[in-house]
Parts: sequence; C-alpha cells; structure tokens
Amino acid sequence: MSGSQRAVPFYCPYCGEEDLRPAEQTEKVPQGAWYCADCLRTFTVKMIGIGVPEVTRS
Repeated sequence: MSGSQRAVPFYCPYCGEEDLRPAEQTEKVPQGAWYCADCLRTFTVKMIGIGVPEVTRS
C-alpha cells in the first residue's frame, strides 16, 4: 500500500458503529485519518506488518 492510499476500516474501533468518513487533513489531523459520526472520534489505521512475530524462548 502506497502512502496515498487509505486502509479502510469497516467499523469504529471505539464504538463499533459503521458511519465512518475520511477526515480532512489539518495541522492536528494526519493524512489517512477517519472520522466516526456516531462517537465523534477521529482515528487512524496503521499497518504494523504481515505474519507471525518471532518468539524467543529462554
């Protein structure tokens, strides 16, 4: 995924509702943020990686 594409959430991670809209980028709101019209929160979705992390055993 390039920096210009958005990861599209299907529901708000805070309230679970589905009325999400892309948030306008401002000084305080980063690019790719989403706004939930139900709980009035703005959030981002960030990809951390793919696969299972390595586990070290002592």
